[in-house]
Amino acid sequence: MKNPQYESHLVRRLKWEDLDEKYVEGLVKAARAEDIEGAGLAVLPKIAADITTRSLTPSIRTKASLRARRDMTVCGMELARIALKVYGEASGDFGCRLTALAKDGDRVPAGGTLGTIEGPARVILQAERVMLNFLQRLSGVATETAKYVAALGDSPTKLLDTRKTTPGLRVLEKYAFACGGGYNHRIGLFDRVMLKDNHLAAAGASKGDALAGAVRIAREKNAGFAIEVEVDALDQIPPVLEAGADVIMFDNFSNADIAEGVRLVGGGAWTEISGGVTLESVGELGKLGADFVSTAAPVHSSKWIDIGLDS
Repeated sequence: MKNPQYESHLVRRLKWEDLDEKYVEGLVKAARAEDIEGAGLAVLPKIAADITTRSLTPSIRTKASLRARRDMTVCGMELARIALKVYGEASGDFGCRLTALAKDGDRVPAGGTLGTIEGPARVILQAERVMLNFLQRLSGVATETAKYVAALGDSPTKLLDTRKTTPGLRVLEKYAFACGGGYNHRIGLFDRVMLKDNHLAAAGASKGDALAGAVRIAREKNAGFAIEVEVDALDQIPPVLEAGADVIMFDNFSNADIAEGVRLVGGGAWTEISGGVTLESVGELGKLGADFVSTAAPVHSSKWIDIGLDS
């Protein structure tokens, strides 16, 4: 039977308060260093400055609006606030204020206003591109995820993300996936045992008793952690189930085999569909009775959402 102690781990969505704001602030500072200081170049620029906006009088203040250019699901408003803070601190100007008119997870139509910004023109103009880059990227992930969730309709099958994320941006992209209505798979290698085909092949444990033994060893060495096993054939399911796996992933199964796999598992473990999931196929997959369907597509294939900063 499904072990209830793992349910909150398997069915979870990252919230903003789950993220380390100091880490996020570090990402913004690194992006600023690229833009202002030439970070990453072997030979740094002679002048580490925004040589355009430094010609503006420091006392000039301005007001601008963050405007959606197309229908979107918002993600990154708190990050925008952090960006303004980082640039303000670096410039010695602390007067920037973001008034949010939408929150992360909200749907905003084309032409809608996400928020307004008031403050020193130099700070806003310096921060503009980096702030928009984060907002556009994360809102793109959230918007694409929302399409997949909508395609699932009333199905109880939940949409999961994967570890196929941009290096350094994992928690942000997973947060964006959650803002779009999806759920988060494991955050990293540290929070769930996941025996995939390469692990089993390396251990010579892809079939029968050897496969069951590999699952039992994983359980013994990782008490308190959920055990997930990837299977690529129906005959792998009985030994995996008998050995006590918590989640069984059907990798690149046909729809008919998925339905049969769900029948074989019979509620003895959580079931996950993975491999080749598309926006066109996810609706049908949601009708096959699995608990989860996982895909990296909303992260790696989403388009940036066009957001403007209008004066």
